[in-house]
Amino acid sequence: MAASVRLEGVGVQFVLDRQRRPLTPALARLRRTGSASWGVQDVNLELEPGESLALLGPSGSGKTTLLRAIAGVLPADAGRLSVNGRIGCLLSTEAGLLPTLTARDNALLLSVLAGLSRTEARRRLGQVKERSGLGSAFERNAASLSAGMKARLGVAAARQADAEVLLLDEVHEALDQDYRGELARYAESLRARGGIVIAAGQDLGLLGTICARGVLMRAGSVAADGSFDGVKDKYLDDE
Repeated sequence: MAASVRLEGVGVQFVLDRQRRPLTPALARLRRTGSASWGVQDVNLELEPGESLALLGPSGSGKTTLLRAIAGVLPADAGRLSVNGRIGCLLSTEAGLLPTLTARDNALLLSVLAGLSRTEARRRLGQVKERSGLGSAFERNAASLSAGMKARLGVAAARQADAEVLLLDEVHEALDQDYRGELARYAESLRARGGIVIAAGQDLGLLGTICARGVLMRAGSVAADGSFDGVKDKYLDDE
């Protein structure tokens, strides 16, 4: 495994309507109106195999926008962004889950979307069920699952899809204490195999068990980059 993530001067821009609500690119072109706002701007980051990075910062600082750009959900409007390796992303407890499908069917869908063939995804469903710890709830519709159960399902599906770059946006904070330990062990094993972990959230204790490096985001830009403990202290001092 030789995963890598590189961002050079990356920026993501949103177009807002007159009520300051974000527009999709298609609507922005049709309406020919609205003001532009940068969600993130001039971000430079490089992650090599085996690295783990925590994105710290207050709400609205650009953490989620940056994760979604790395995941390929949002296009970069400026700069260059490259990701080498299969991405496993958990950007919310609802991301990729269809409420009317069972947890089993959602696990199959998530695995196929991550790049597995249908045959391979079906073969691994038993392991997803076991690692999620959902038991009989694996056959229930996703709409009936708690946020923590959905997070377990997403983590287990990402593991079975052989993710090489794992992206977490506060989803891990919905996990119970036991499964947080499971996630920390998985993140460590992924790093040991040359994978990359990038996580964002406000639970600094949990982030510290997953990540060795930290980046502090302020108003869409990188304000600090260094060891997790050093960046965490700066974040707390600035509050």
